[in-house]
Amino acid sequence: MGHFVGSPVTTADGGRYGAASGDFATVAADLTAPLEVVTQGATNSVTGLSTACSALTAGSLSGTIALISRGTCSFSAKIQNAQLAGALAVLVVNNVAGDPTAMASDGTPDQPTIPAYMVGLEDGLVLKTKDGVSTTIEAGLEYFRTANDNIMAGFSSRGPTDVQFRIKPDVVAPGVNVLSSQPAGACTQTEPSCWAFFQGTSMATPHVAGSAAVVIDQHADWSSADVRSAIVNTAVRGVLKDSATGKTIVDNPNVVGAGLENLDNAVRAKVSLDPVSVSFGGVPSGSGQNRSGEIVVKNLSGASATFTFAIEDPFAGGASYAVSPTTVTLAAGATTTLRVTVDVPRGFAQLDDWAWLEVSMGGTEVAHAALYTRTK
Repeated sequence: MGHFVGSPVTTADGGRYGAASGDFATVAADLTAPLEVVTQGATNSVTGLSTACSALTAGSLSGTIALISRGTCSFSAKIQNAQLAGALAVLVVNNVAGDPTAMASDGTPDQPTIPAYMVGLEDGLVLKTKDGVSTTIEAGLEYFRTANDNIMAGFSSRGPTDVQFRIKPDVVAPGVNVLSSQPAGACTQTEPSCWAFFQGTSMATPHVAGSAAVVIDQHADWSSADVRSAIVNTAVRGVLKDSATGKTIVDNPNVVGAGLENLDNAVRAKVSLDPVSVSFGGVPSGSGQNRSGEIVVKNLSGASATFTFAIEDPFAGGASYAVSPTTVTLAAGATTTLRVTVDVPRGFAQLDDWAWLEVSMGGTEVAHAALYTRTK
């Protein structure tokens, strides 16, 4: 969900934006000064603003709120350079789509002391048009609800893995601006509670672990493979968007895995797949090889059921995928083994190629798994 807690930033022409704080100083009282759009030195290709990773002209930012770009160097370094050029405060524009996030210091001894905040890319590009406009960073905090839902983080780890070219990740969970508890020693205010926004694998992993706990609670007889598949293979496809624009749907399993995990789907899983995906590895582009893999299918529905299997291939021509058998009837708890294959034509130039194994029951899709090939 697109949301964050931040300080309002207003401009004299009526603009209002949200800015997230982090490890750096914040304003003790409302700060008003002209906005200085900084373009000195190297600029970021997305924002068109200076990254402020090298020294800025002495005095060039005196008495202003500097607008610079995220990227290339640490937040500490760029904020320090703006401070040395005379800036009263800094607004760092995110260089990927989505909400602003808390900026971390680089841990070096000489840290900047002026207030510094991050603004989202969309807001930052608007602020870029307001050079010289009187701007106020407010001391109070507000909750900002935005439309930046289901955007992949620009820093999200992606596959394939080295050497074996396995799919990575298996599934996606929320990992940006997640409200989480933290140790009381890290807070200035511990009553009634101590909370902060965090991001990264440390936030996404607890979502998945918590989901697994709920699935186990609801289905104590399911194996670990069943629980894993329930979470991964019932994830929602077609909702996760790219980090560059925040608008384009991403279907590449090496970016989004099987999709966005959905706990309700997982608890109601009708079938498990083991493994949860099949990677055929690296195939020499001139070899014209075919490869195969196996998936064990287990009926979790609680009653005899007929499952059908089909391939969805988003690429016309090129590598072709197949599954056998295409229909099977299983008693409750029974298993069968599918064979999935890929044929890679000689000279196939596409580096990454994937398809989806779709599992249906009664005409409704109940699970899906990624099939992946990499030519080299």
